[in-house]
Amino acid sequence: MDIAALLSNEFKLRLEHVKNIITLIDDGNTIPFIARYRKEMTGSCDDQVLRELADRLAYLRSLEKRKGEVKESIAAQEKLTDELARAIDGAATLSEVEDLYRPYRPKRRTRATIAREKGLGPLAALLLAQDIKKGSLEELAAPFVSAEKGVAVWEEALAGAGDIIAEDVSDDAEGRKRLRELMLREGRLVSKAEKNEKSVYEMYYDYAEPVARIPSHRVLAVNRGEKEEFLKVSIELNDDSAIKILSGAFVRNGSVTTGVVQNAVQDAWKRLIAPSIEREVRNALTERASEQAIHMFGLNLKPLLLQPPVKDKVILGLDPAYRTGCKIAVVDRTGKVLDTTVVYPTPPQKKTEEAKKELKRLIDKHGVDVISIGNGTASKESEIFVAELISELLRPVSYMVVSEAGASVYSASKLGAEEFPDFDVTQRSAVSIARRLLDPLAELVKIDPKSIGVGQYQHDMPPARLDAALGGVVEDCVNSVGVDLNTASMYLLTYIAGLNTAVARNIVAYRDENGHFTSRTALKKVPKLGPKAYEQCAGFLRIPGGKNILDNTSVHPESYEAAEKLLKMFSLTMADREGVEALPQRVRELGEEKAAAAAGVGVPTLRDIVRELTRPGRDIRDELPPPMLRTDIMDLNDLKPGMELTGTVRNVIDFGVFVDIGVHQDGLVHISEVADRYIRHPSEVVKVGDIVKVTVLGVDTAKKRISLSMKKRAEPGARP
Repeated sequence: MDIAALLSNEFKLRLEHVKNIITLIDDGNTIPFIARYRKEMTGSCDDQVLRELADRLAYLRSLEKRKGEVKESIAAQEKLTDELARAIDGAATLSEVEDLYRPYRPKRRTRATIAREKGLGPLAALLLAQDIKKGSLEELAAPFVSAEKGVAVWEEALAGAGDIIAEDVSDDAEGRKRLRELMLREGRLVSKAEKNEKSVYEMYYDYAEPVARIPSHRVLAVNRGEKEEFLKVSIELNDDSAIKILSGAFVRNGSVTTGVVQNAVQDAWKRLIAPSIEREVRNALTERASEQAIHMFGLNLKPLLLQPPVKDKVILGLDPAYRTGCKIAVVDRTGKVLDTTVVYPTPPQKKTEEAKKELKRLIDKHGVDVISIGNGTASKESEIFVAELISELLRPVSYMVVSEAGASVYSASKLGAEEFPDFDVTQRSAVSIARRLLDPLAELVKIDPKSIGVGQYQHDMPPARLDAALGGVVEDCVNSVGVDLNTASMYLLTYIAGLNTAVARNIVAYRDENGHFTSRTALKKVPKLGPKAYEQCAGFLRIPGGKNILDNTSVHPESYEAAEKLLKMFSLTMADREGVEALPQRVRELGEEKAAAAAGVGVPTLRDIVRELTRPGRDIRDELPPPMLRTDIMDLNDLKPGMELTGTVRNVIDFGVFVDIGVHQDGLVHISEVADRYIRHPSEVVKVGDIVKVTVLGVDTAKKRISLSMKKRAEPGARP
């Protein structure tokens, strides 16, 4: 298999670029580094394509390795023919390889192996050949009757031979492939109630849907219902269709033995093939659904991590609770904790006035600009309290309800204890809630991505695959934003390309011992940070206010000389801001190809350098819509059908979008109400963090469900 050519065809990339990508990966380069600093070699592939290609490369290499193992095993049995070797080499999937290996794989003791031990193999071959036109089955089987071998009568010999034929039919690779395709095409996934009691799975108590059309979220739902023993799940397929395929391959009419072969084919399907293929198809459905869920989680996680920070604000974090009170933490513009306390504005204490007095004191003392409220238990009551408090303040203060998913996990973690050893768990949670507004990325990277709460069925996913995929998303986000080398936590640094936990810890220790880094080159003095690690990480680490302004950009040190040549080409310096801001226009006038050649770089790198020179220290998150801050609150009972509101997208899933409209309970926009046109998935239209306009369709106050629409509504009196 020419893996590079195959990947080139699958990903629609030039063969030269694919070969370069493979070489870069094999040389130990990270995906963020390849995506950002090797664009000329890759055709400017983005990080997502590179990760998908890397995953596919790993699969194809695993496939090639397995092919070699299978051929070696069959050859050791002296059964490897040229035809079989070609079939194995031509297999496109691991399933096809295993189908070809099936007849030669060491088997446990089966009815067929017992029959072969009794010497019935030749009889099975005679029957399967179907060449005998005259005589009887008794005459054919009689020579194989042997009391010594445990075959008492001719019927027993015939039955044993039938078992051998059935296993041979079951082991046929082409037949299994066609039957697998048939079940995927015509099978029906059926679920029935296993328990006669109410549950969230009631809609699946008598349910069926074609395998070819069942959406991923329903596959995962019935899987969970089956795991929790509420459902009995199976795949149904018309037996006649399956048997017809096998009969076409193995049954030839007109022979005395045809009936035996036909019976063996039916036995092979019902006893051996159907249960096996059903397991394979269920596994395939689950794998596909899991990949979709993981992909969806990644799509949601990325915009959540890249939410614009609320910069240069003093933030008061409020972790709501009832009996134990609301924990408060005030953080400054850098995230440093200024104050902590506990107030009791919620039941049962409901010391509202006392709580207001304490928070007013903190707000005045520290100049609080924004209040960040966790959305957990007692969040509604806390939000009402904060809205009332804000209305009584003389200084402008706004608030925002943030997801506190994973905050408790972080608070009780080793990392939380290391960061705030003198705080209890609840105080750490309040700090986390405040910092999630100040800098979502820096705070959320401390939490296991599975606990962030923007996916579906994430706890049912294969842990290793989920961790790898989500870890990649976090890594891409951190590196695309970059981090301040002099303020970044050890944990945030571990997501920078080329850095592991030990090196990140050494960077922080070096910083503590020697003071702030004044240049990127000083990184080379950090213990265990070798040349390769420096190459991978340097461009993603920023030094605001350093000796070289380029150290506060994403220009890699390897391109500093090119940047300086470019500036000199137009008689500019970084201090000449007006001239540098006109650089893109001047490069276009000269011609990008000519400018790139003069600077000694490719055109993609030239464009990156120009963009960074014009905006040193830029944060890509500043280009996104700012988070939606509020000063008042609505109640669920205030909502009426037809009301138009503005909200923030909190989660995007296969069947719709959850939107925060400021009433504590997120509303659901069903996929059919997301757009005025047909869409396959809500992610085609929105992402987490988007600010959207919605219309209330209906409110079920008893079940606390809000139905919303994002479709444009006709103006009253307008013609349709």
